[in-house]
Amino acid sequence: MDASAFTIFFEDPFWVGLYERTEEGRYTVCRVVFGPEPKDYEVYDFLLKHWRQMPFSPGLEAAREGPQRKNPKRVQREIRHSLSSSPTGTKAQQALALQREENKQIRRTRSRAEKEAEETRKYALRQEKKRAKHRGR
Repeated sequence: MDASAFTIFFEDPFWVGLYERTEEGRYTVCRVVFGPEPKDYEVYDFLLKHWRQMPFSPGLEAAREGPQRKNPKRVQREIRHSLSSSPTGTKAQQALALQREENKQIRRTRSRAEKEAEETRKYALRQEKKRAKHRGR
């Protein structure tokens, strides 16, 4: 079952929209910063215009939800156990963190390539200057 939800909340000093969707068993999330509090029609218009450009995070395995009822005491024990050993943050925060890490890796590889290209350009320039100095001999 595919589902999506768009939540708007205030994260000091801006209003932020969190778009969560589940497609084909994969959970993805996108964070949009609005600035001042957006009106309902502004949010709707934004979603219609910018849907294709929204930078969704890489997909995480979506949890299967079932209508099973559990023993309340067992649920309490599981909650206590999960609180003591769970990673920090919600699933949306984890997905956003994963997206930030991927963007960081992309930025590092790009800057490394640019730095190497600059070094080779400077080296070629130095070699050309050396050749120009010794050309008159």
